[in-house]
Amino acid sequence: MNIYRLALIGFGNVGQGLAQILVERGDWLAERFGAHFQIVAISDLLKGSCHHPDGLPIPDLLAAVRENDSVSAVAAPHRVWDSLRTINESNADIVIEISYTDLETGEPALTHIRAALQAGKHVVTTNKGPTALHFPELLALARNNSVKIGVEGTVMSGTPALTVGMEMLVGANVKRVEGILNGTTNYILTQMESGADYADALAEAQQKGYAEADPSGDVEGHDAAGKVVILANLLMDLPLTMEDVSCEGITRLTADDVSTATEAGERWKLIGAVEKTATGFTASVKPQRIPHSHPLASIGGATNAITYTTELLGDVTLVGPGAGRVETGYALLEDMLAIHRNRMA
Repeated sequence: MNIYRLALIGFGNVGQGLAQILVERGDWLAERFGAHFQIVAISDLLKGSCHHPDGLPIPDLLAAVRENDSVSAVAAPHRVWDSLRTINESNADIVIEISYTDLETGEPALTHIRAALQAGKHVVTTNKGPTALHFPELLALARNNSVKIGVEGTVMSGTPALTVGMEMLVGANVKRVEGILNGTTNYILTQMESGADYADALAEAQQKGYAEADPSGDVEGHDAAGKVVILANLLMDLPLTMEDVSCEGITRLTADDVSTATEAGERWKLIGAVEKTATGFTASVKPQRIPHSHPLASIGGATNAITYTTELLGDVTLVGPGAGRVETGYALLEDMLAIHRNRMA
């Protein structure tokens, strides 16, 4: 049995989703793959920190957060460690970086990931900031320290958009990628098509937990733009930056715009796209009217989808959840199992 000790930097919905999976599926994972994942440390800016080298009781962690929004009640010999001390001094093999996202600087996640890789620890993250802004540097740092960095959950949550593109379509030569990469905006547009105006659709998305209190990153297209950069860098080996992506959100769309498209047999979707050209590339995020025959037209609600245009296979479309507590937690598990498979190879 291979034991992997985890340090979680952040213990919000995604971290709790992973913890829930380990409670419910831990025995099966050990039996099926010969891998036992043990949480030994948590450091969260709001919920506190704790470290036990022999492992923290995951059901107690979840109960403590559910009841008190804090891990302070969980028995552990080490407390009040900040994130960097947790990374450097805990006995974790894998650092799970799931702090908040900043697409302008990548911090604080960037500092966390650098520290973990420099300490010779694997990193798994769903954080778009460091991945969109500094992935080539971080990949080189991982290789120099003989560890792995996993970023599957940065694009479509647990739906394996990166794995499909990088591993399953690698020989097909991906020339273009386009997709519905933000569940919040897709939900809003779906509701507007059903008759809601923008403000009401946004309020409902916030009530359901699809949109943040400050939804600007989603509705102005910045979240999708970060994902376009990640797809371009990792799938297509293009040196794209956030500044290279022409970005327009959905805030200017009106109920009349949506109804006019419906009458014409079309619907609005916020589509992120990147394409190789003879002179380099083009990249954009913008609302588009697409016909019902388009492979992305039928994708409703908070669901995400991506179409890879390849030389050998033509268009290949992948559809799946792009958000959610357990769904994004599963993305972390995907990368953790990839680390295990690499170790066993």
